[in-house]
Amino acid sequence: MSELHTLSVAEAGRLIGARRLSPVALVAAMLDRIEAVDGRLHSYIAVLADRARAAARDAEAEIMAGGWRGPLHGIPFGIKDNYHVAGLPTTGGSRLMQAAPPEPETATVVARLEWAGAILLGKLNTWEYGTGDGQVYHDLPDPVARNPWDLARFTGGSSTGAGAAVAAGTALFALGSDTGGSIRLPAAACGLQGLKPTFGRTSRAACLPNCWSLDHTGALTWTVEDQAIVLGAMAGYDARDPSSATAPVPDYRQGLHAGVRGLVIGIVRDLGDGVDPANRDAIEDAAARLTASGAILREVSLPAGLSTYQAVARIINWAESFSIHEEDFVARRHLMGRALRTKMSAGFCVRAVDYLAALRERRRLARATDALMRTVDALILPGAFHVAPSLREPETVPAFTHDTACSVFNVTGHPALSLCTGFDAGGLPLNAQIAGRYFDEATVLRVAQAYEAATPWRARKADPAPHAPEPIMPDTTPNQVPPERLAEAERYATRYGLTALAPAEVAELALLLDRTAAAGLAIPRQPSKEDEPAHVFRVPLR
Repeated sequence: MSELHTLSVAEAGRLIGARRLSPVALVAAMLDRIEAVDGRLHSYIAVLADRARAAARDAEAEIMAGGWRGPLHGIPFGIKDNYHVAGLPTTGGSRLMQAAPPEPETATVVARLEWAGAILLGKLNTWEYGTGDGQVYHDLPDPVARNPWDLARFTGGSSTGAGAAVAAGTALFALGSDTGGSIRLPAAACGLQGLKPTFGRTSRAACLPNCWSLDHTGALTWTVEDQAIVLGAMAGYDARDPSSATAPVPDYRQGLHAGVRGLVIGIVRDLGDGVDPANRDAIEDAAARLTASGAILREVSLPAGLSTYQAVARIINWAESFSIHEEDFVARRHLMGRALRTKMSAGFCVRAVDYLAALRERRRLARATDALMRTVDALILPGAFHVAPSLREPETVPAFTHDTACSVFNVTGHPALSLCTGFDAGGLPLNAQIAGRYFDEATVLRVAQAYEAATPWRARKADPAPHAPEPIMPDTTPNQVPPERLAEAERYATRYGLTALAPAEVAELALLLDRTAAAGLAIPRQPSKEDEPAHVFRVPLR
């Protein structure tokens, strides 16, 4: 048997179900792996060793007594530290919550996984509150998670620990959350399969919000089959989540290996010249492999330019995130890390009319994108345009987060999976996105499985180096701002209760007033005075 930390969920589940692998031994191996590598990887904020060992003993006793619950029984996993667990604190990676009391309730998706027999190993690293401005400033309570393929590299945001943990084998799978790509970007950076389900498919109850109408919960896994197993346990209606959907949940493993013969797969190529050549070539290779397997490839275009989706997502994200954190921003912003504080400053500047315009345009984009989706069985397109950047070149880090097509499907709510498509010449993971129709994660997984089965990438494992190079801090010197703009920004801040700003904060606010105005004006306006904005963007189920 291979080293236990390298097993997939499916492999470990089969061995445990056949009583050839002990959950106690598996959890012990995972804790040993954490002890061996996490001091330089920083995938965990908190390791729940005693809790996990006790759960493993209970699982083993239950299985030996004939009570095997299924493929997740005895499987160790980690969760991003924005999911609540009863009796444990949730910090969200923030100083604002370091003294938070234990939570009274457990997130629905975590409870469902534990009911299926999965064993929680601990809370995973994250950007502060799972959000930020795209840059890494190394100013949070815990060191930034490192990429197991190259410890000098970024893991992708914001589910940083989740990406690092699954790639390095400190968890067999992990839960992340995705507002603009925060499951798919770590999956892309770390060579994983990361699925953002349809909006409403998985509950968000008892998970710290980032942006209510863009947030999704989901998993990062090593294989596509692992995704099918985990999603099957997580998905389903939850009365605790107002956005939860009542759509029936299929058996995602049934038909997973049916292949793609006869499926129509749209390929989106016209997203500009920003995609790294290695990523672009890997997508073309994936398309060729799917065609060789019998799929019908059709070149298609999104119904709007990528910049339109991004502008809509940006305004909604800034506005809703600020409304969540307004009180802390006004009273305790000195405790926030730079990335969160900058994003909150942007939200502080968003006009209501721009937010409403974004909601209107979002509805139009969702309907138009869904019309495209109904002409194909799935789409293949870029996810993250670049490979994981170096933390020793901080000026390159924001582009990894910003130069993506991930936010398209947060805006529209369609399911989308980040698929590992190999490695570049330097050994860094490449990626593509597979997207599908509303609530048709089964076809997304089926297409991804067909590609995965035709490639050797899952046999290649990350082995973190013995030493992690020190990152270089980004330059935070504010740009020069004319005095009259500084005075305007200070008056604006004072008017809305933001006082005692440092000179650098005033300068940043002045720049953000212009930036948010430009972002808001970039959103197309609907001319009708009767066009009521709405948060609800899914088309009715047919």
